Amino acid sequence: MPNLQDLNNASPGDFVALLDGIYEHSPWIAEAAAAKRPFATPAALKRALVVAVREAGRDAQLGLIRAHPELAGKAMVSRTLTAESTNEQGRAGLTDCSAEEFAHLQQLNADYNAKFGWPFILAVRGPRGRGLSRAEIIAAFERRLAGHPDFEFAECLRHIHRIAEVRLGERLGIAPTLGERVWDWAEALAAHSDPGYAEAGQLTVTYATAAHQACARQLQGWMLESGFDEVGLDAVGNVVGVYHGSDPSSKRLLTGSHFDTVRNGGKYDGRLGILVPMAVVAELHRADRRLPFGIEVVAFAEEEGQRYKATFLGSGALTGDFDPAWLDQQDADGVTLRDAMRAAGLPATLEAIAECRRDPARYLGFVEVHIEQGPVLDALDLPLGVVTSINGGVRYVGEVTGVASHAGTTPMGQRRDAACAVAELVLYVEKRAAAVPDVVGTDRERAAVTVGTVGMLEVPSGSINVVPGRCRFSLDLRATTDAARDAIDADVQAELARICTARGLGWRLERTMTAAAAPSALPWQQRWEAAVQSLGLPVFRMPSGAGHDAMKLHEVMPQAMLFVRGGNAGISHNPLETITADDADLCVAAFRQLVDDLARA
Repeated sequence: MPNLQDLNNASPGDFVALLDGIYEHSPWIAEAAAAKRPFATPAALKRALVVAVREAGRDAQLGLIRAHPELAGKAMVSRTLTAESTNEQGRAGLTDCSAEEFAHLQQLNADYNAKFGWPFILAVRGPRGRGLSRAEIIAAFERRLAGHPDFEFAECLRHIHRIAEVRLGERLGIAPTLGERVWDWAEALAAHSDPGYAEAGQLTVTYATAAHQACARQLQGWMLESGFDEVGLDAVGNVVGVYHGSDPSSKRLLTGSHFDTVRNGGKYDGRLGILVPMAVVAELHRADRRLPFGIEVVAFAEEEGQRYKATFLGSGALTGDFDPAWLDQQDADGVTLRDAMRAAGLPATLEAIAECRRDPARYLGFVEVHIEQGPVLDALDLPLGVVTSINGGVRYVGEVTGVASHAGTTPMGQRRDAACAVAELVLYVEKRAAAVPDVVGTDRERAAVTVGTVGMLEVPSGSINVVPGRCRFSLDLRATTDAARDAIDADVQAELARICTARGLGWRLERTMTAAAAPSALPWQQRWEAAVQSLGLPVFRMPSGAGHDAMKLHEVMPQAMLFVRGGNAGISHNPLETITADDADLCVAAFRQLVDDLARA
């Protein structure tokens, strides 16, 4: 079994031979990567192989895709698969298909090839490496058959890289054991879900429900098993674990994320940021090692605002930003937050909640690991990204009013069409947001990035033969700096006024949310960058378009975040949200490197 040093020392021909079969019938990939030696880490080797494919051009990439066999196809039946493919398809149970399953797969293969012109590629070993079930394989096949050719081409390549990653790990005898631990924890935690969703096989954990309390108990148990010195539940339901430094009175590094979910959500949003530092603490405890500082991991009880409109309730309690009015909020069943907290065994008093507030002087800063929740890293074949800023934003609900009139008798030049005005605004928002150059990944300067979305459109009592007299809409405007946020906000409002004035329409806007941008503290961002570089990976800098607990802690202490790519084009807040154990392992390694560097500082 070769190791990384063997690969570095091998002749170019031997290097290619040692990697034979990692990419199906495509030795040119290893040939291109050989020139990039030496590789300091397995991650650096994987990256070189990925770059070789990315730089090869479409014809070579198409050849690589076509070099792969169909799933449960003719090559499997005739036993002409490579040893690697035979092992993978066999472990997925594709050699044991029922007659009905085999016929269905054959039809899917035919339909896919007819639509796209290449075979369907799926890493059947899955994100954990153990193998997908036949049902999971068929479901993925059916879903992706409806995809766009450009997306499917890129997705096939991404799955080829995942296949190669699993094969390479086995070839080198390297297992992502800590990533597997994190992955398994996330899978086990997802067993708890709110009533109605659990029965449907969906993950939903909202604040202070039985499932929420079960998650809290599970996390406390794992923290104790991992060697935390103090583990408990605070007055708002946050799970708090402390691993003392060599001096228990020393300052602490604060970290964590949330464990509540959106309805029918994914397994990694928020939770990854709890489980990764837990794995690091477990390794420190196993090595009987103490750092010059403590590590405090907080599993925030609430961030999503699903059951109550009390977003960032968990992290807000730590910053002293708990709104007393929240206690009287009611959920859809009329249960107040106060009563829900009491039913969960929490004190539900402002005095107890006030005790959750942290003294920033006791902390070095706050760091958070999080799934990206977007397609950028996945599209770039990069496992990790360093966050430069969490976008600030404003949200509005608005309405334009005109005159509802007969669609057949009202001349075009005499209409006061509210929907047309909003349509014009929608296109302006798209154009205005896109006008700011996208400099993601280029440098660490605080260059602005903006996004704008009109996510809701409604013509009340609309009819097919009536000119719309009213149109309701939403606005979501975000930017990496408050100045850029305010600029697009002012421009959009001015354009709305111009459109409505020109069309003779009335309009109103109601602001429903304002959030300040949270730029990463540069020294902490640089620590994440150094950690990523130590893994042999390029540093990619990017803003976060989504909100995170880190933006609350930003109000009282320096913060910085690390992103990990999500699979399935980075989809999040969705059951298809996924990460691999290998990427989770890189997260643990990066976090471990960050605390090691901090200990040496």
